[in-house]
Amino acid sequence: MNLTDARVLVTGGAGLVGSHLAASLLDRGAAVRVADDLSKGTRDRVPDAAEFVEADLTDPDDVARAVTDDLDIVFHFAAFTDTNYDDDRALFEDNTAMTYNVLERTREVGVDRFAFTSSSTVYGEAPRPTPEDYAPMEPISVYGSAKLADEALISTFAHSYGVQSWVFRFANIVGPHQRGNVIPDFIQKLDADPTEMEILGDGRQEKSYMHVSECVDAIQHVVEHADDALNTYNLGTRTTTSVTQIADIVSDELGVDPEYSYTGGDRGWTGDVPKMRLSIEKLSALGWEPSVESDEAVRRSARQLIDEIVD
Repeated sequence: MNLTDARVLVTGGAGLVGSHLAASLLDRGAAVRVADDLSKGTRDRVPDAAEFVEADLTDPDDVARAVTDDLDIVFHFAAFTDTNYDDDRALFEDNTAMTYNVLERTREVGVDRFAFTSSSTVYGEAPRPTPEDYAPMEPISVYGSAKLADEALISTFAHSYGVQSWVFRFANIVGPHQRGNVIPDFIQKLDADPTEMEILGDGRQEKSYMHVSECVDAIQHVVEHADDALNTYNLGTRTTTSVTQIADIVSDELGVDPEYSYTGGDRGWTGDVPKMRLSIEKLSALGWEPSVESDEAVRRSARQLIDEIVD
């Protein structure tokens, strides 16, 4: 489909990827509505030109206000992560409830295009680089399990109810507006004490980091060029960055030289996948390649986030 001049809903549009996608679509001439409960993002991250609906997507009545029959496509990016919940059951149930509610409403009002942000966590600890057709899917976190359940729901609506769908399995997306992840966490720690910093795990965890500007460009390219009933694509880079390398980059950008200490173990927390790199050959075959690799994505994001976070 052509997103220029499209009528679009972005759920989670006050968050990292959603806010940048909303801005990019507006620049292209799309009419954009953002739905968000502002539990993670803030209102000032929503572009001024976007219509804003404050909505709790676990509430079907709020979903009905956000999803209307004049839309061409819904980008469902709203999700809670492990950092939002101490209760695994609530995390799973709220994420899957939001996805089911939005899908059910799109079908009800006749919106037949749906895009969704999934995650590399659906694969679990898989061989690298991991292709989209890797099996079996064995997530090791409740968050990954919820994303996999969401994907199953989307598959049903795509194949049984005619809702053409695009599912994006993300590497680690980084950039402005991000909080509660490794780069902003390191910035906040070093801003408070530039002499030392604790790093979760052994620092050797190594993953692919993709800048949010590249991410939203890839999303739009896939939606406009992949036209199966269900289109599943990995989004990431061909390179990886370790946690200690991230600490080095953030320290360098802040101009500090801290001593590192490590909590130990090969993962930062329960459910953390220590090594991750997604295959992006399918994305490349569709005509899109990243221009910013993992280390540079981390450095660029660190500079941008330092400007946001440090007084």
